[in-house]
Amino acid sequence: MAETFLFNITESALSKLSSLAAEQISLVWNFRSEVRRLHNTLSTIKAVILDAEEQQLKNHEVRDWLQKLKDAVCNIDDLLDDLTIQYPPQRDMDILNKVTGFFSGWNSVVFRFKIGHRIRGLRQKLDEIAADRSKFHFTEKAHMIFMDNNVREQTHSYVRASDIIGRERDKESIIQMLLTSNNNNDDDHLDVIPIVGIGGLGKTTVVKLAYNDERVIQRFGLRMWVSSFSEHFTIGKTVEKILKSATGESFGHLDMDQMQRRLAGVLNGMRYLLVLDDVWNLDRIKWMDLRELLMNCSSGSKIIVTTRSKAVAVVTSTGDAYNLTGLSDGDCLSLFLKCAFREGGDQPPNLVAIGREIVGKCGGVPLAVKTLGSLLYMNRDEHEWLRIRNNDIWEIDQQQSDILPILRLSYEQLPSHLRQCFAYCSMLPKGVEIPRETFINLWIAQGFVHSDNADRQVEDVGNHYFNELLSRFCFQEVAYAFDGEILVCKIHNLVHDLAQSVAGVEYGKKAVSDRVRHIFLQEEDYQPGKEEPKALLGLRNVRSFRCAFKARSPDKAFVRAIATSFKRLRVLILISLQLEELPSSIGNLKRLRYLDLSQSSNLKSLPSSFCKLVNLQTLNLINCESLRDLPKYLLHLISINTLYLTCQKMSLGKKRYHSFSSLTFLLLYNCDFVQLPSGLENLTCIRVLRIYDCPRLATLPDSIKHLVSLEKLWVWNCEELDFGEGDGVQGLTSLESLLLMGLPRLASLPLGLTKNVGRTLKFLRIANCVGFTELPEWVLSFGLLQRLYVEDCPNLVMLPSLTHTHIAKVHVSGCPNIH
Repeated sequence: MAETFLFNITESALSKLSSLAAEQISLVWNFRSEVRRLHNTLSTIKAVILDAEEQQLKNHEVRDWLQKLKDAVCNIDDLLDDLTIQYPPQRDMDILNKVTGFFSGWNSVVFRFKIGHRIRGLRQKLDEIAADRSKFHFTEKAHMIFMDNNVREQTHSYVRASDIIGRERDKESIIQMLLTSNNNNDDDHLDVIPIVGIGGLGKTTVVKLAYNDERVIQRFGLRMWVSSFSEHFTIGKTVEKILKSATGESFGHLDMDQMQRRLAGVLNGMRYLLVLDDVWNLDRIKWMDLRELLMNCSSGSKIIVTTRSKAVAVVTSTGDAYNLTGLSDGDCLSLFLKCAFREGGDQPPNLVAIGREIVGKCGGVPLAVKTLGSLLYMNRDEHEWLRIRNNDIWEIDQQQSDILPILRLSYEQLPSHLRQCFAYCSMLPKGVEIPRETFINLWIAQGFVHSDNADRQVEDVGNHYFNELLSRFCFQEVAYAFDGEILVCKIHNLVHDLAQSVAGVEYGKKAVSDRVRHIFLQEEDYQPGKEEPKALLGLRNVRSFRCAFKARSPDKAFVRAIATSFKRLRVLILISLQLEELPSSIGNLKRLRYLDLSQSSNLKSLPSSFCKLVNLQTLNLINCESLRDLPKYLLHLISINTLYLTCQKMSLGKKRYHSFSSLTFLLLYNCDFVQLPSGLENLTCIRVLRIYDCPRLATLPDSIKHLVSLEKLWVWNCEELDFGEGDGVQGLTSLESLLLMGLPRLASLPLGLTKNVGRTLKFLRIANCVGFTELPEWVLSFGLLQRLYVEDCPNLVMLPSLTHTHIAKVHVSGCPNIH
């Protein structure tokens, strides 16, 4: 299904082709006519891609045509990447030539010949693909059209309560919400209760239990059940379904005005319960129009909306949503055994033990448990049970009503720009806490995130993408910071399986095809001392390579082979290397945007060839304790915007070197220096600075005042840090979030905060500061302050009166001397 990302890739390639940079490149290299023809052909093909993607599900020839097109477009994207590297913006090229000499000889005749040959070859290939499209009679479409949610069978209200396991508490909670009268006596009030959760979690089932409870039946004179809403529903069709549920009659022959009058008559004076099952609509205007037609009712009427989207819940709700959670492990096992064995029959202990492991991969989702249990019904072959246990759910054949097809509906409702971001989640591990910015930086590295507004940074667009996926339950166990920022989350097991399913041949655990562009190896896939698989190192189009090591670690030859073979890499993740130094061939990866070498505790130095990684945006060197210093040539990588660092000392260089001129995020962890590095004044673009577990750090230098773009300053577990008067912080004119935690020498807030910071600060947390004795009165003058947390400060004795404060949330705990 990787072809579903083709529309986005094509848009990206067209944008690059038509950009000013591309025009300059084509003029310089005398390729203007070829580039223009390439652009025109690609524009023509783009118009039919969306229709082709719909037809591919039923036509294998169309699927093959799309795959050929995708290969060609990806090759065009790689070509444009190469041209951008060889011909960067003039300012960047001048800087890099000055400090590295990297672009000397860039205008070589050999390069001109190779590029010209590639452009002509790609243009001819694209012309052949364009010519083939005529036989399929595609329709031109300018935008992604969401698939109607009609592949799922319509639901009904009947349920056998004896068949349901583990939902009694949820049933009772929902019943209480239905029976409780609101305190608002306004005639226009109508309660809407969203039930929210991932597909297959049992939202419909638990609502059925409440719907058929005798207390609910007695409460409501009219009960109606309507199911299967597409994202693009119409008011008329919905009203028709409601009328049919209420009366048993069909009203499709009436016009809208006739139906609304008929609906008003049916609802008049009735206290009703309406269930709208599986709602996707995000158009609030449509929802308000529908709700207006449902208002002619008696007080106490309720609407239940079941949905997979938190955004839908926000649009429809008149109060708090009910977030349905997964079943317990015990309930999951009971449900699994009920599906796998005949009622009253034997349950062999060896199979039950395997079954307990099988349900562990279901993440508490009942439909997943039922799917796998039903696959093994009456099957006593232990090898088959082990096969189900050992395979990912996406690799197991399933029926249309099973878990993966149901989850796929959620994927098909995603906007086109989110689909490739979602699929890329298959490159990340299951069940592991992953920082929010990791998702965003990986998407940016692959070119999935675009900002159409020059004033909106690409990181902010990526954060918007993340929040959209979060609202659709792609992530779980989300941890929030005191200022509302999402710190980490996990990918639900089933969501990860769905991502692998939709990613298709482009993603793989092992090299299986020339079309593989993203590879993730498990530790067991690598055997030190053996020759690397030729099929792996023979791939030339790989854009991502991830491998984490624990007991075993690759040798230098393995890393050298990766750097030599995968020259199109944009993402390289090699965690827990045991090497003391990297091979110089790492400098061959000129297209690299993201490099993660974290937990490589033996790494002592970085090769000088690092200066060639001119496109590197994210560098993770966390827990590289042996790294003594940050080499000076690293400072000249002008594309770096995110840096995670553990080292013993460092310097940020001199202004004339444009050191880290693009850096927006800096995390210093377990660094062994007494003061922050010199050259801090160079980081004028930095927005986030986090300083964790730096035990010898004593002061923040006055040069911190130059960080005029800094929005978040978080300092945590720095035992020797003393802010003093904090004169430097008065220059932080953009600071919104301040965390001071685990600072035993902090006695009070630095006076420097009273200047400019007081005009911008929104979130303040002071925690675990044993020497903190006074929260000054002037904090209350911070007009934008929204949240104030003071926690675990045992010697705090002075606190201003917070009784009549403008601060929306104040939390004080663990301060026994405050009364």
